[in-house]
Amino acid sequence: MNAIRLYRTTSGSIVEREGRYYAVPHASWDELFNAADLRERLIRTIETVSEVEPPSADLFLPPIKSQEVWAAGVTYVRSKAARMTEAREAGGGDFYDRVYVAERPELFFKATPHRVVGTGQAVRIRRDARWNVPEPELALAVNAAGSIIGYTVGNDMSARDIEGENPLYLPQAKVYDQCCGLGPGLLVTPEPLPAETTIHLTILREGTTVFEDTTDLTQLKRKPEELVDFLFRDNSFPNGCFLLTGTGIVPPDDFTLQTEDRIRIIIDPIGTLENHVVQHHA
Repeated sequence: MNAIRLYRTTSGSIVEREGRYYAVPHASWDELFNAADLRERLIRTIETVSEVEPPSADLFLPPIKSQEVWAAGVTYVRSKAARMTEAREAGGGDFYDRVYVAERPELFFKATPHRVVGTGQAVRIRRDARWNVPEPELALAVNAAGSIIGYTVGNDMSARDIEGENPLYLPQAKVYDQCCGLGPGLLVTPEPLPAETTIHLTILREGTTVFEDTTDLTQLKRKPEELVDFLFRDNSFPNGCFLLTGTGIVPPDDFTLQTEDRIRIIIDPIGTLENHVVQHHA
């Protein structure tokens, strides 16, 4: 894949191809996100402007400005099994199993831009939860017209004990400050990612790996285009949106995140999203 990646930085938008970086002139992030000819525009930038130095890690911002973030649930068998276990332990029914086989997917609101952090920044665990986990996910970048313009790496932070206690508590388990990681940038392509694309999660504690696992997109039950179609039914996104596609990696039931843990999610050819964990407002 002739990968073109678009990054949002403190000094503006940067496009990268084959390790070379170029500043995108005279364009806001929201304008670029919704440009009908985004990839062609980025190619013209590469061909007509001079190279710039690669941005340092502390200059990267999450690849979001005015977009909402939504999420899909129960799209992987592993995710279905984990959430059914939560529901059974709380005396719930088999509703997650029914969602997995239903025509209509589970879609829910995840974050406004101010709740989203980028690579190198801190995600947060809730102070009123005992069981907190990351959910590594492929995130779709979708413009206002409902077209998938690219992909990024997503981290859908979740308070599993709150989520499992009652399905009506899902917003509290999912939506709070610093609850979502996106980054490092957008892989801009009109083509679907190959089915063998892998999602790799590593959690480190004091420099030691305490959890590691990998899944791939062959395990994703629903096609990204199907999820986007349901999201846009009777719904509009004037500035576009992100849609997290669900997780196929679930840490064991006796695992919970701790402050200062480091969460590293890699999806080639998008890149690496890395966050550290806090339990207070940044």
